Amino acid sequence: MMQWIAMITMLIDHIGAVFFPHVVELRIIGRIAFPIYAFAVFIGYKHTRNAQKYIWRLFWIAVISQVPFVAAFNHFSLNVVWTLWSALLVLLALDKLPSKFLGIPIVIGAGLVMEWTHMDYGMYGLMLVLLFRYFKGPVLVMAHVVLNILYLMLHHSFLQMYSVLATTGIAIAQYYQAGFRLKGPRWIWRYFYPAHLAIIAVIRWI
Repeated sequence: MMQWIAMITMLIDHIGAVFFPHVVELRIIGRIAFPIYAFAVFIGYKHTRNAQKYIWRLFWIAVISQVPFVAAFNHFSLNVVWTLWSALLVLLALDKLPSKFLGIPIVIGAGLVMEWTHMDYGMYGLMLVLLFRYFKGPVLVMAHVVLNILYLMLHHSFLQMYSVLATTGIAIAQYYQAGFRLKGPRWIWRYFYPAHLAIIAVIRWI
């Protein structure tokens, strides 16, 4: 169910961004999607039997998605899969460090690179993935609220506040079903992102 919610709300968000930019309600609905994808990356990393294979799979999805992403939104930046892929690399690096304190410069450095290369969500996306790694329940929700306040101060956009609704749902799911995995049609989950962007791009340019 979470996978379908993520895909549908993302589709609504992107339709709103491309075709109905002044309909703010569509963008509000779209704020639900990214926390679920960020959580999915953390859960996928936690349960994967082959981290290297997982990293390469996300890498190629990011590559495949880049041209449809630019064509759909008519501006150049790196699509959100690059953000999730970078967060995955950070998770892997943190688990291999001999000291937790060494993770601080790695997180800061990775976040700065994500900002400089104009990845979608940038450092915010990395921090959200890390929140799912370190927090659960009400603490997770409050940490996300604080992160969104910082985002509001930096980007002057209140829309991201609505993403806490998704995190709240995830926190509740964790409480009632600790250790669950995300399941569903894998090929749809993996390739929905580039496919829907390609369709939006074709419609837009027609």
